Amino acid sequence: MDRPSPDDTVAAWFGAFHPRGTHAVAELSKYQQSIVKNYYANLDTALLQRLGEQVTDLFLAEGKKREKLWTSIAGSLAKLGVPQSRIDTVRKSDDARRLATLVQELLAKD
Repeated sequence: MDRPSPDDTVAAWFGAFHPRGTHAVAELSKYQQSIVKNYYANLDTALLQRLGEQVTDLFLAEGKKREKLWTSIAGSLAKLGVPQSRIDTVRKSDDARRLATLVQELLAKD
């Protein structure tokens, strides 16, 4: 998946919010840097776990809550590199079973 490296992400975040710009990355301790790197290294696993939980929630959700859930699911699928056309197809079907099948496919790839 084409994500920026953890170092680039931290630099961009600090550059946007720190008055001294991207030089603020040096202010992170080695421990903090390892936490950030581990977070991004395990992001796929965390997203897949979250999607599994959201499938369960989707079976029970109705109305506005269901729409908000689909928005969150679409964002997670996009972060995992699922093509937008596939995301749109699953979302338009509004079928939790189709989503569960897609999550199973993603888990099999992982």
